[in-house]
Amino acid sequence: MANRRATIATVLLLAVGGAGGVLADDTTFDLGGRVRPQFVFTGYPDNSIFRDVFGSTSEDLNLDARVVLGMDHGRWSVDVDYQFIALYGDRVEFSRELPEELRILYPHLPTDRTRLFDLTWVLNDSGRTAAINRLDRLSVGYTTDKVVVKFGRQAISWGNGLIYNAMDIFNPFDPAAVDKEYKTGDDMLYGQYLRDSGDDLQGVVVFRRNIMTGDVEADASSLAFKYHGMVGAGEYDALVSRHYGDTLVGVGGNRSIGGAVWQGDLVVTLNEDATVPSLVTNLSYSWTWGGKNFSGVAEYFYNGFGQADGCYSLECLSKNPELLNRIARGELFTLGRNYVALSAMIEIHPLFTLTPNLFTNLGDPSALFQVLFQIDPRESLVLLSSVNLPIGADGTEFGGLSTEVPGLYLSTGPSVFLQLGWYW
Repeated sequence: MANRRATIATVLLLAVGGAGGVLADDTTFDLGGRVRPQFVFTGYPDNSIFRDVFGSTSEDLNLDARVVLGMDHGRWSVDVDYQFIALYGDRVEFSRELPEELRILYPHLPTDRTRLFDLTWVLNDSGRTAAINRLDRLSVGYTTDKVVVKFGRQAISWGNGLIYNAMDIFNPFDPAAVDKEYKTGDDMLYGQYLRDSGDDLQGVVVFRRNIMTGDVEADASSLAFKYHGMVGAGEYDALVSRHYGDTLVGVGGNRSIGGAVWQGDLVVTLNEDATVPSLVTNLSYSWTWGGKNFSGVAEYFYNGFGQADGCYSLECLSKNPELLNRIARGELFTLGRNYVALSAMIEIHPLFTLTPNLFTNLGDPSALFQVLFQIDPRESLVLLSSVNLPIGADGTEFGGLSTEVPGLYLSTGPSVFLQLGWYW
């Protein structure tokens, strides 16, 4: 019945048609969406344990469709994002059969098991195929000149990291993610108060369930406050949070230095066993050369929960539950302690940009070299693609983690990602 209700709701939204309109004198709506077919090709080296599963290569086809509806009535607003995801290929079948400890590194399907509301419905999950309906946004808001209050499934982004994040603790993007248009939503109560000075105070309560009991519990939820202020030519942030039973305090900010911009965050996690700092700092600069627009970023990230000894075997990782818990929650995507990332955006043409990225684990050392291409072939169409090349010796983070089988590693070779997005 839930699947049927979600399908009917989608049909009704599509039947409204158009990109927006007026329902009454003080009620407006905006309707849009996107459809994104994706293709992922991955190669595997001879010593990869995945070669026994996939062979020398794997191919996956995915479809991600999203309908976005926004309605405003006076000071009230409603936001609804319906998402349909269809998956076909080798990784769907492989990830379904993985033991629980490996699903942390290779998740299967999106789930709402720990969220307040279960707004994800699996239509099919068998063989090489899977399909799901879900609501990634479902919130109601009230806005005045100085106050914003929103309740429901929504997304927020905090912090000054451009590639890695220390302060963005609510569903941050994977640094190597190609499509970063929409963050995954969480069920929360969000509030913002804007001061006359331009400073603002934001507060959020994220309601989550204990994965074992299914009950909403404080130690599985989050309460956070962030103050954003301006001083001189710079801005600063101060964070206080109770997050999954831990206390977090953080400071950050940004400032213009010459023609560049410096940004950074320091977040300290306090729990019963330890005090763990994490840090991100970056320098960004934009310029014009040869009639082309360029921008560059250099960023350093210190992951206080990472492996201090550089051992990334499954046995070593199992002894660091604090790290694995954060990877499973989607808060961290790195295994080591020290990282440097370099990124440059080159505007070859106003409709064609090229972005080479380098993500480096300084402790291995190992790295991931990535080149992103974005082409806007015509209005409402965007072609997004990437080529990814892992670099590193066996047993390193990007070269391939060690397994219990001698001579075999959790390693991948070069991969290609293609996505064509149609917006309406």
